[in-house]
Amino acid sequence: MSNIVAIVGRPNVGKSTLFNRLTGERSAIVDPMSGVTRDRHYGKSDWNGVEFSVIDTGGYVVGSEDVFEEEIRKQVQFAIDESDVIMFVLDVAEGLNVMDTEVAEMLRRSRKKVIAVVNKVDTSARLQDMGDFYQLGYDQLWPISGVNGSGTGELLDELVKYLTPENEEETEELPRFAVVGRPNVGKSSLVNILLGTERNIVTPVAGTTRDSIYSRYHQFGFDFFLVDTAGLRKKNRVYENIEFYSSLRSIRAIEHSDVCILMVDATEGFGAQDMHIMSQIEKNHKGLVIVVNKWDLVEKTTHTHKAMEALIREKTAPFTDIPILFTSAINKQRIHKTLEIATEVYANRIRKITTSKLNELLLPIIEHNPPPTTKGKHVKIKYITQLPLHYPAFAFFCNLPQYVKEPYKRFLENQLRKEFNYTGVPLSLYFREK
Repeated sequence: MSNIVAIVGRPNVGKSTLFNRLTGERSAIVDPMSGVTRDRHYGKSDWNGVEFSVIDTGGYVVGSEDVFEEEIRKQVQFAIDESDVIMFVLDVAEGLNVMDTEVAEMLRRSRKKVIAVVNKVDTSARLQDMGDFYQLGYDQLWPISGVNGSGTGELLDELVKYLTPENEEETEELPRFAVVGRPNVGKSSLVNILLGTERNIVTPVAGTTRDSIYSRYHQFGFDFFLVDTAGLRKKNRVYENIEFYSSLRSIRAIEHSDVCILMVDATEGFGAQDMHIMSQIEKNHKGLVIVVNKWDLVEKTTHTHKAMEALIREKTAPFTDIPILFTSAINKQRIHKTLEIATEVYANRIRKITTSKLNELLLPIIEHNPPPTTKGKHVKIKYITQLPLHYPAFAFFCNLPQYVKEPYKRFLENQLRKEFNYTGVPLSLYFREK
Protein backbone atom coordinates (compact mmCIF):
# COMPACT_ATOMS: atom_id res chain seq x y z
CA MET A 1 0.00 0.00 0.00
CA SER A 2 1.32 3.38 -0.91
CA ASN A 3 2.39 5.97 1.65
CA ILE A 4 1.08 9.48 0.95
CA VAL A 5 3.25 12.53 1.66
CA ALA A 6 1.68 15.99 1.22
CA ILE A 7 3.66 19.20 0.76
CA VAL A 8 1.82 22.20 2.25
CA GLY A 9 2.55 25.85 2.92
CA ARG A 10 1.52 29.31 1.83
CA PRO A 11 2.19 30.44 -1.77
CA ASN A 12 5.73 30.95 -3.11
CA VAL A 13 7.65 29.16 -0.36
CA GLY A 14 9.04 26.59 -2.82
CA LYS A 15 6.57 23.71 -2.52
CA SER A 16 6.68 22.90 -6.23
CA THR A 17 10.49 23.09 -6.34
CA LEU A 18 10.66 20.53 -3.52
CA PHE A 19 8.01 18.42 -5.25
CA ASN A 20 9.98 18.46 -8.52
CA ARG A 21 13.15 17.49 -6.67
CA LEU A 22 11.39 14.53 -5.03
CA THR A 23 9.61 13.29 -8.14
CA GLY A 24 11.61 14.43 -11.13
CA GLU A 25 15.26 15.14 -10.58
CA ARG A 26 16.44 12.35 -8.29
CA SER A 27 17.84 9.04 -9.46
CA ALA A 28 15.62 7.34 -6.87
CA ILE A 29 12.47 8.22 -8.78
CA VAL A 30 10.12 5.40 -9.64
CA ASP A 31 7.61 6.86 -12.07
CA PRO A 32 6.31 10.42 -12.36
CA MET A 33 2.57 10.03 -12.84
CA SER A 34 0.62 11.77 -15.55
CA GLY A 35 -2.99 11.77 -16.54
CA VAL A 36 -4.34 13.55 -13.49
CA THR A 37 -6.20 16.78 -14.19
CA ARG A 38 -3.23 18.76 -12.91
CA ASP A 39 -0.66 16.12 -13.61
CA ARG A 40 2.37 18.06 -12.32
CA HIS A 41 1.06 17.86 -8.79
CA TYR A 42 1.03 14.13 -8.13
CA GLY A 43 4.11 11.92 -8.33
CA LYS A 44 5.87 8.86 -7.03
CA SER A 45 9.26 8.67 -5.38
CA ASP A 46 11.29 6.34 -3.23
CA TRP A 47 14.09 6.71 -0.74
CA ASN A 48 16.17 3.87 0.69
CA GLY A 49 13.72 1.36 -0.77
CA VAL A 50 10.61 2.97 0.75
CA GLU A 51 8.14 4.04 -1.94
CA PHE A 52 5.78 6.95 -1.42
CA SER A 53 3.37 9.14 -3.35
CA VAL A 54 3.78 12.91 -3.18
CA ILE A 55 0.99 15.49 -3.41
CA ASP A 56 1.96 19.10 -4.07
CA THR A 57 -0.90 21.24 -2.76
CA GLY A 58 0.59 24.27 -4.52
CA GLY A 59 -0.61 25.52 -7.84
CA TYR A 60 -4.31 25.79 -7.03
CA VAL A 61 -4.42 29.32 -5.65
CA VAL A 62 -6.76 31.39 -7.77
CA GLY A 63 -6.69 35.19 -7.91
CA SER A 64 -8.44 35.67 -4.63
CA GLU A 65 -8.07 38.75 -2.45
CA ASP A 66 -8.11 36.64 0.66
CA VAL A 67 -5.96 33.75 -0.48
CA PHE A 68 -5.64 32.06 2.88
CA GLU A 69 -9.33 31.98 3.71
CA GLU A 70 -10.37 30.66 0.31
CA GLU A 71 -7.81 28.22 -0.99
CA ILE A 72 -4.97 27.51 1.42
CA ARG A 73 -7.30 26.27 4.14
CA LYS A 74 -8.88 23.77 1.72
CA GLN A 75 -5.49 22.59 0.50
CA VAL A 76 -4.17 22.08 4.01
CA GLN A 77 -7.36 20.31 5.08
CA PHE A 78 -7.17 18.07 2.02
CA ALA A 79 -3.55 17.22 2.87
CA ILE A 80 -4.51 16.42 6.45
CA ASP A 81 -7.33 14.14 5.29
CA GLU A 82 -5.36 12.25 2.68
CA SER A 83 -1.76 11.93 3.82
CA ASP A 84 0.32 9.89 6.23
CA VAL A 85 3.02 12.54 6.66
CA ILE A 86 2.90 16.29 5.94
CA MET A 87 5.91 18.38 4.91
CA PHE A 88 5.20 21.95 6.03
CA VAL A 89 7.37 24.25 3.89
CA LEU A 90 8.51 27.66 5.23
CA ASP A 91 10.52 30.38 3.47
CA VAL A 92 13.61 31.63 5.32
CA ALA A 93 14.04 34.52 2.85
CA GLU A 94 10.68 36.04 3.81
CA GLY A 95 10.71 34.94 7.45
CA LEU A 96 7.76 34.02 9.64
CA ASN A 97 4.43 35.12 8.22
CA VAL A 98 0.95 35.28 9.79
CA MET A 99 -0.22 32.76 7.20
CA ASP A 100 2.49 30.30 8.35
CA THR A 101 1.09 30.60 11.87
CA GLU A 102 -2.43 29.82 10.68
CA VAL A 103 -1.27 26.79 8.67
CA ALA A 104 0.72 25.57 11.70
CA GLU A 105 -2.40 25.90 13.86
CA MET A 106 -4.46 23.78 11.45
CA LEU A 107 -1.72 21.16 11.32
CA ARG A 108 -1.42 21.11 15.11
CA ARG A 109 -5.11 20.22 15.43
CA SER A 110 -4.61 17.22 13.15
CA ARG A 111 -2.97 14.11 14.48
CA LYS A 112 -0.71 13.69 11.47
CA LYS A 113 3.07 13.64 11.59
CA VAL A 114 4.32 17.07 10.45
CA ILE A 115 7.91 17.75 9.37
CA ALA A 116 8.76 21.48 9.34
CA VAL A 117 10.97 22.23 6.31
CA VAL A 118 12.70 25.61 6.03
CA ASN A 119 13.43 26.27 2.36
CA LYS A 120 15.87 28.60 0.57
CA VAL A 121 18.61 28.05 3.18
CA ASP A 122 21.40 28.56 0.64
CA THR A 123 24.03 30.17 2.89
CA SER A 124 25.26 29.94 6.49
CA ALA A 125 23.79 33.42 7.11
CA ARG A 126 20.37 32.04 6.13
CA LEU A 127 20.91 29.23 8.63
CA GLN A 128 21.09 31.88 11.37
CA ASP A 129 17.76 33.37 10.16
CA MET A 130 15.79 30.19 10.93
CA GLY A 131 15.34 31.00 14.64
CA ASP A 132 11.98 32.77 14.24
CA PHE A 133 10.32 29.59 12.99
CA TYR A 134 10.80 27.87 16.36
CA GLN A 135 7.88 30.07 17.51
CA LEU A 136 5.64 27.64 15.59
CA GLY A 137 6.35 25.03 18.26
CA TYR A 138 8.35 22.46 16.31
CA ASP A 139 11.22 20.74 18.14
CA GLN A 140 13.21 20.40 14.94
CA LEU A 141 13.41 22.40 11.71
CA TRP A 142 14.89 20.86 8.58
CA PRO A 143 16.87 23.41 6.51
CA ILE A 144 16.99 22.71 2.77
CA SER A 145 17.54 24.41 -0.54
CA GLY A 146 14.95 23.11 -2.98
CA VAL A 147 16.88 24.71 -5.84
CA ASN A 148 20.30 23.13 -5.25
CA GLY A 149 19.15 20.13 -3.23
CA SER A 150 21.22 20.70 -0.10
CA GLY A 151 19.62 19.16 2.99
CA THR A 152 17.13 17.03 1.06
CA GLY A 153 18.97 13.77 1.83
CA GLU A 154 18.75 14.35 5.59
CA LEU A 155 15.11 15.44 5.18
CA LEU A 156 14.24 12.21 3.34
CA ASP A 157 16.09 10.10 5.92
CA GLU A 158 13.81 11.69 8.52
CA LEU A 159 10.69 11.29 6.35
CA VAL A 160 11.01 7.55 5.73
CA LYS A 161 11.15 6.85 9.48
CA TYR A 162 7.40 7.57 9.50
CA LEU A 163 6.47 5.58 6.37
CA THR A 164 5.58 1.91 6.07
CA PRO A 165 7.77 -0.28 3.85
CA GLU A 166 5.63 -2.20 1.31
CA ASN A 167 6.36 -5.61 2.82
CA GLU A 168 5.18 -4.62 6.29
CA GLU A 169 1.51 -4.38 5.34
CA GLU A 170 -0.48 -6.80 7.43
CA THR A 171 -3.76 -6.94 5.49
CA GLU A 172 -5.05 -10.50 5.09
CA GLU A 173 -4.00 -12.10 1.81
CA LEU A 174 -7.23 -11.75 -0.08
CA PRO A 175 -7.75 -10.14 -3.49
CA ARG A 176 -8.27 -6.36 -3.34
CA PHE A 177 -10.63 -5.01 -6.01
CA ALA A 178 -11.19 -1.32 -6.73
CA VAL A 179 -14.15 0.02 -8.70
CA VAL A 180 -12.87 3.06 -10.60
CA GLY A 181 -14.07 5.28 -13.41
CA ARG A 182 -15.33 8.73 -14.31
CA PRO A 183 -18.09 10.34 -12.24
CA ASN A 184 -21.63 9.07 -12.89
CA VAL A 185 -20.70 5.85 -14.70
CA GLY A 186 -22.43 3.69 -12.09
CA LYS A 187 -19.61 2.96 -9.63
CA SER A 188 -21.84 3.73 -6.63
CA SER A 189 -24.62 1.51 -7.98
CA LEU A 190 -22.24 -1.43 -8.30
CA VAL A 191 -20.69 -0.79 -4.89
CA ASN A 192 -24.12 -0.43 -3.28
CA ILE A 193 -25.26 -3.73 -4.76
CA LEU A 194 -22.18 -5.35 -3.23
CA LEU A 195 -22.11 -3.48 0.07
CA GLY A 196 -25.09 -1.20 0.56
CA THR A 197 -27.96 -3.64 0.28
CA GLU A 198 -26.12 -6.62 1.74
CA ARG A 199 -24.71 -5.16 4.93
CA ASN A 200 -24.59 -8.54 6.64
CA ILE A 201 -21.64 -9.56 4.47
CA VAL A 202 -19.53 -6.47 5.11
CA THR A 203 -16.71 -6.46 7.62
CA PRO A 204 -14.85 -3.15 7.74
CA VAL A 205 -11.14 -3.83 8.08
CA ALA A 206 -8.91 -1.27 9.72
CA GLY A 207 -6.42 -0.48 6.99
CA THR A 208 -4.31 2.54 7.72
CA THR A 209 -4.42 5.85 9.56
CA ARG A 210 -6.98 6.95 6.99
CA ASP A 211 -10.63 5.85 7.31
CA SER A 212 -11.03 2.10 6.88
CA ILE A 213 -9.81 1.46 3.38
CA TYR A 214 -11.23 -2.01 2.85
CA SER A 215 -14.64 -3.64 3.13
CA ARG A 216 -14.80 -7.40 2.93
CA TYR A 217 -17.22 -9.19 0.60
CA HIS A 218 -17.70 -12.84 1.52
CA GLN A 219 -20.68 -14.40 -0.21
CA PHE A 220 -21.70 -16.59 -3.19
CA GLY A 221 -18.27 -18.23 -3.19
CA PHE A 222 -16.41 -14.91 -3.42
CA ASP A 223 -14.05 -13.60 -0.76
CA PHE A 224 -12.24 -10.33 -1.39
CA PHE A 225 -11.68 -6.81 -0.11
CA LEU A 226 -13.35 -3.94 -1.90
CA VAL A 227 -11.04 -0.93 -1.88
CA ASP A 228 -12.72 2.20 -0.61
CA THR A 229 -13.12 4.92 -3.23
CA ALA A 230 -14.58 8.42 -3.15
CA GLY A 231 -18.15 7.15 -3.42
CA LEU A 232 -17.75 4.98 -0.34
CA ARG A 233 -16.37 7.47 2.13
CA LYS A 234 -18.34 9.90 4.22
CA LYS A 235 -18.60 13.25 2.51
CA ASN A 236 -17.43 15.27 5.51
CA ARG A 237 -16.13 18.02 3.31
CA VAL A 238 -16.77 19.10 -0.22
CA TYR A 239 -13.83 20.50 -2.15
CA GLU A 240 -14.38 22.90 -5.00
CA ASN A 241 -11.79 21.35 -7.27
CA ILE A 242 -13.79 18.13 -7.42
CA GLU A 243 -12.21 16.87 -10.63
CA PHE A 244 -8.69 17.07 -9.23
CA TYR A 245 -9.57 15.55 -5.87
CA SER A 246 -11.61 12.71 -7.37
CA SER A 247 -8.63 11.94 -9.65
CA LEU A 248 -6.38 11.66 -6.61
CA ARG A 249 -8.92 9.45 -4.87
CA SER A 250 -9.06 7.21 -7.96
CA ILE A 251 -5.28 6.92 -8.02
CA ARG A 252 -5.27 6.05 -4.31
CA ALA A 253 -7.88 3.36 -4.92
CA ILE A 254 -5.79 2.00 -7.81
CA GLU A 255 -2.60 1.95 -5.72
CA HIS A 256 -4.30 0.03 -2.91
CA SER A 257 -5.78 -2.64 -5.18
CA ASP A 258 -4.72 -5.82 -6.98
CA VAL A 259 -7.38 -5.62 -9.69
CA CYS A 260 -9.28 -2.57 -10.94
CA ILE A 261 -12.80 -2.79 -12.31
CA LEU A 262 -12.83 0.18 -14.70
CA MET A 263 -16.43 1.21 -15.31
CA VAL A 264 -17.28 2.94 -18.58
CA ASP A 265 -20.57 4.58 -19.54
CA ALA A 266 -22.02 2.67 -22.53
CA THR A 267 -23.93 5.76 -23.67
CA GLU A 268 -20.74 7.85 -23.84
CA GLY A 269 -18.16 5.32 -25.04
CA PHE A 270 -14.53 4.90 -24.02
CA GLY A 271 -13.17 8.45 -23.81
CA ALA A 272 -9.97 10.32 -22.96
CA GLN A 273 -10.64 10.29 -19.21
CA ASP A 274 -11.17 6.51 -19.29
CA MET A 275 -7.82 6.21 -21.09
CA HIS A 276 -6.16 8.33 -18.38
CA ILE A 277 -7.51 6.08 -15.64
CA MET A 278 -6.44 3.00 -17.57
CA SER A 279 -2.91 4.39 -17.98
CA GLN A 280 -2.71 4.80 -14.18
CA ILE A 281 -3.79 1.17 -13.76
CA GLU A 282 -1.07 0.05 -16.20
CA LYS A 283 1.63 2.23 -14.60
CA ASN A 284 0.79 0.77 -11.21
CA HIS A 285 0.96 -2.80 -12.64
CA LYS A 286 -2.60 -3.66 -11.55
CA GLY A 287 -5.00 -6.18 -13.06
CA LEU A 288 -7.79 -4.73 -15.20
CA VAL A 289 -11.38 -5.61 -16.06
CA ILE A 290 -13.31 -3.13 -18.24
CA VAL A 291 -17.02 -3.02 -17.45
CA VAL A 292 -19.24 -1.19 -19.93
CA ASN A 293 -22.15 -0.19 -17.71
CA LYS A 294 -25.65 1.15 -18.54
CA TRP A 295 -25.82 -1.37 -21.41
CA ASP A 296 -29.61 -1.41 -20.90
CA LEU A 297 -29.75 2.19 -22.22
CA VAL A 298 -28.07 1.41 -25.56
CA GLU A 299 -30.08 0.58 -28.68
CA LYS A 300 -28.66 -2.72 -29.85
CA THR A 301 -28.37 -4.79 -33.01
CA THR A 302 -26.73 -8.23 -33.22
CA HIS A 303 -23.20 -6.82 -33.47
CA THR A 304 -23.41 -3.75 -31.22
CA HIS A 305 -21.35 -5.18 -28.37
CA LYS A 306 -18.71 -6.61 -30.77
CA ALA A 307 -18.34 -3.20 -32.41
CA MET A 308 -18.03 -1.47 -29.02
CA GLU A 309 -15.50 -4.06 -27.87
CA ALA A 310 -13.39 -3.61 -31.02
CA LEU A 311 -13.46 0.16 -30.55
CA ILE A 312 -12.25 -0.12 -26.94
CA ARG A 313 -9.42 -2.54 -27.86
CA GLU A 314 -8.34 -0.18 -30.63
CA LYS A 315 -7.98 2.60 -28.05
CA THR A 316 -6.22 0.48 -25.39
CA ALA A 317 -3.66 -0.95 -27.86
CA PRO A 318 -1.02 -2.28 -27.52
CA PHE A 319 -2.54 -3.67 -24.27
CA THR A 320 -5.56 -5.46 -25.71
CA ASP A 321 -5.60 -8.70 -23.70
CA ILE A 322 -8.28 -7.30 -21.37
CA PRO A 323 -11.66 -8.79 -20.40
CA ILE A 324 -14.54 -6.49 -21.41
CA LEU A 325 -17.99 -7.05 -19.90
CA PHE A 326 -21.33 -5.36 -20.64
CA THR A 327 -23.46 -4.78 -17.56
CA SER A 328 -26.38 -2.92 -16.09
CA ALA A 329 -25.70 -2.20 -12.41
CA ILE A 330 -29.24 -0.81 -11.98
CA ASN A 331 -30.75 -4.07 -13.27
CA LYS A 332 -28.04 -6.13 -11.51
CA GLN A 333 -27.10 -7.70 -14.83
CA ARG A 334 -23.79 -9.64 -14.92
CA ILE A 335 -22.60 -8.30 -11.56
CA HIS A 336 -21.48 -11.74 -10.41
CA LYS A 337 -19.84 -12.35 -13.79
CA THR A 338 -17.79 -9.18 -13.14
CA LEU A 339 -16.61 -10.59 -9.81
CA GLU A 340 -15.85 -13.95 -11.41
CA ILE A 341 -13.67 -12.33 -14.09
CA ALA A 342 -11.95 -10.03 -11.56
CA THR A 343 -11.09 -13.13 -9.48
CA GLU A 344 -9.62 -14.83 -12.58
CA VAL A 345 -7.54 -11.73 -13.39
CA TYR A 346 -6.25 -11.73 -9.80
CA ALA A 347 -5.16 -15.37 -10.23
CA ASN A 348 -3.40 -14.42 -13.49
CA ARG A 349 -1.60 -11.53 -11.79
CA ILE A 350 -0.13 -13.67 -8.99
CA ARG A 351 0.83 -16.54 -11.32
CA LYS A 352 4.46 -17.61 -10.99
CA ILE A 353 6.22 -19.47 -13.81
CA THR A 354 9.30 -21.54 -13.08
CA THR A 355 12.53 -20.54 -14.80
CA SER A 356 12.82 -24.00 -16.39
CA LYS A 357 9.30 -23.77 -17.87
CA LEU A 358 9.94 -20.25 -19.22
CA ASN A 359 13.16 -21.27 -20.95
CA GLU A 360 11.78 -24.56 -22.21
CA LEU A 361 8.85 -22.84 -23.94
CA LEU A 362 10.27 -19.46 -24.99
CA LEU A 363 13.87 -20.14 -26.04
CA PRO A 364 12.87 -22.32 -29.05
CA ILE A 365 10.40 -19.60 -30.15
CA ILE A 366 13.15 -16.95 -29.81
CA GLU A 367 15.54 -19.17 -31.78
CA HIS A 368 13.06 -19.38 -34.66
CA ASN A 369 12.23 -15.65 -34.44
CA PRO A 370 15.40 -13.89 -33.22
CA PRO A 371 15.53 -10.14 -32.60
CA PRO A 372 16.18 -8.18 -35.82
CA THR A 373 19.82 -7.24 -36.45
CA THR A 374 20.52 -3.58 -35.61
CA LYS A 375 23.62 -1.80 -36.97
CA GLY A 376 25.09 -5.20 -37.77
CA LYS A 377 24.68 -6.33 -34.16
CA HIS A 378 23.09 -9.72 -33.42
CA VAL A 379 21.15 -9.92 -30.16
CA LYS A 380 21.28 -13.32 -28.49
CA ILE A 381 18.80 -13.98 -25.67
CA LYS A 382 20.30 -16.69 -23.46
CA TYR A 383 18.05 -17.02 -20.47
CA ILE A 384 14.68 -15.88 -19.04
CA THR A 385 13.42 -15.70 -15.47
CA GLN A 386 10.43 -14.23 -13.64
CA LEU A 387 11.43 -11.54 -11.17
CA PRO A 388 10.33 -11.83 -7.53
CA LEU A 389 7.98 -8.82 -7.65
CA HIS A 390 4.33 -8.40 -6.63
CA TYR A 391 3.32 -8.15 -10.32
CA PRO A 392 4.37 -10.21 -13.38
CA ALA A 393 7.81 -9.06 -14.53
CA PHE A 394 10.33 -11.02 -16.58
CA ALA A 395 14.06 -10.55 -17.13
CA PHE A 396 15.55 -11.54 -20.48
CA PHE A 397 19.33 -11.90 -20.24
CA CYS A 398 21.14 -11.16 -23.48
CA ASN A 399 24.40 -9.85 -24.90
CA LEU A 400 23.11 -6.47 -26.20
CA PRO A 401 19.98 -5.41 -24.30
CA GLN A 402 20.10 -1.86 -25.76
CA TYR A 403 19.36 -3.24 -29.25
CA VAL A 404 16.08 -4.94 -28.33
CA LYS A 405 13.45 -2.62 -29.80
CA GLU A 406 9.81 -2.04 -28.90
CA PRO A 407 8.20 -4.22 -31.65
CA TYR A 408 10.29 -7.23 -30.55
CA LYS A 409 9.42 -6.60 -26.90
CA ARG A 410 5.75 -6.71 -27.89
CA PHE A 411 6.37 -9.96 -29.79
CA LEU A 412 7.86 -11.52 -26.64
CA GLU A 413 5.01 -10.20 -24.51
CA ASN A 414 2.50 -11.76 -26.90
CA GLN A 415 4.33 -15.10 -26.66
CA LEU A 416 4.16 -14.95 -22.86
CA ARG A 417 0.44 -14.23 -23.07
CA LYS A 418 -0.05 -17.08 -25.54
CA GLU A 419 1.85 -19.67 -23.50
CA PHE A 420 0.61 -18.59 -20.04
CA ASN A 421 -2.69 -16.95 -19.21
CA TYR A 422 -2.06 -13.29 -18.38
CA THR A 423 -5.41 -11.89 -19.54
CA GLY A 424 -6.16 -8.58 -17.84
CA VAL A 425 -2.64 -8.13 -16.49
CA PRO A 426 0.03 -5.66 -17.68
CA LEU A 427 3.40 -7.42 -18.11
CA SER A 428 6.81 -5.82 -17.52
CA LEU A 429 9.75 -7.05 -19.57
CA TYR A 430 13.34 -6.12 -18.67
CA PHE A 431 16.41 -6.78 -20.79
CA ARG A 432 19.66 -7.24 -18.95
CA GLU A 433 23.20 -7.96 -19.95
CA LYS A 434 24.22 -11.56 -19.37
